[in-house]
Amino acid sequence: MIQREGLLAVKIGQTYALRVDFLPEASCLTLTRLYRHTDSIPPVRFKEMLKQRAPALLLEELESCEDAPLASASVGQVHLGRLRNGERVVVKMVKTDYRERFMADVRSLRRFIRLILLVYPKLERVADPLGILGTIEQGTLDELDLRREAAGQHVLMDLKSRHAGEFDLSGMRFPKIHEALSNDVVMVSEYVEGCTVDELLERREIGYDALLELFRLHGFFTFCVGTFHGDIHPGNLIYREGGFTFLDTGVIGHVGEKLRKGLLAFFQALSEFDYPACARALNAMADQGIEGGRFREFELQLTELYRDFTGSTVAQVSLTRKMMETIRLGVNHGMVFEKGMYPIIKSLMYMDGMVLRCNPQAVLMKDMRPFLAEFQRGMSAQ
Repeated sequence: MIQREGLLAVKIGQTYALRVDFLPEASCLTLTRLYRHTDSIPPVRFKEMLKQRAPALLLEELESCEDAPLASASVGQVHLGRLRNGERVVVKMVKTDYRERFMADVRSLRRFIRLILLVYPKLERVADPLGILGTIEQGTLDELDLRREAAGQHVLMDLKSRHAGEFDLSGMRFPKIHEALSNDVVMVSEYVEGCTVDELLERREIGYDALLELFRLHGFFTFCVGTFHGDIHPGNLIYREGGFTFLDTGVIGHVGEKLRKGLLAFFQALSEFDYPACARALNAMADQGIEGGRFREFELQLTELYRDFTGSTVAQVSLTRKMMETIRLGVNHGMVFEKGMYPIIKSLMYMDGMVLRCNPQAVLMKDMRPFLAEFQRGMSAQ
């Protein structure tokens, strides 16, 4: 049903696939299929489209391409192939021209949201639904042009090389993209052995320590650099012993210095369960803070909000839900936050959801302490 509603519905479904705090677990498990099991192009049609849309050089260099796709995601599907030089590759193709219907659906939903905001204007400051929709829109449009994937990969690889001396990023790699064999709708890249994190979580074959290492890698780019993989869901990661391969780098997130420093201070205080310090950090990172009695009331209510959080497992209390409730509490007391927080919140949703599927008894914030301290040192060195 979701796929029949179109690409926008699929993207929203992917966003909620890890929200076990919000939806029943069975529903979330069903939604995770949207990462890699969406409708695929029939083999005969795929071959016809490949001949029509692939660069001439690829058609010359491609020795073979399997009929059955390795995976079919929301925008594209991937097939295992082999070049004439013997190299195994993945051939990815955008499945159809989604753009016109996708943009029509975005415009329709935007109109609906604006009507809702007329009735409940506070929703804009609390949840920023138009901002979230804009992020989904831009990210999806970036995905529809496969050249963006190579461009995003260059950004992250350059940052990895630039910061390798100050932070261990050896557990992070990217597949080689054959840009000369690719265009906006067909991309050829190195075949990487291994399973996606989504598949490993489904089979319970990935450990909690591996997910903590993923948080360390992604957290460095988010907090210390401010530029990061903007769609780090478990279907976009391949894990093998020794590290993660980051796929689908078409969406690159950015966060300003004030926001990332404020969020890091907030999480450091939260990892120590120091809720008054959390309140101060949140107020400091707001574009418009509060003071006096209003701040004291906010601090008391935030401490009450986190009353059940100290020492709790991810199964007992969702970090994502607490974060959303925290932002809402701040807005209700008069704080105004920078628009553009959603990409970071989305990353937290994905990380929180992965840990919940892997190790529901984990006390995530406590286990994050050494990494947060490492990010602070890295940020100070910038």
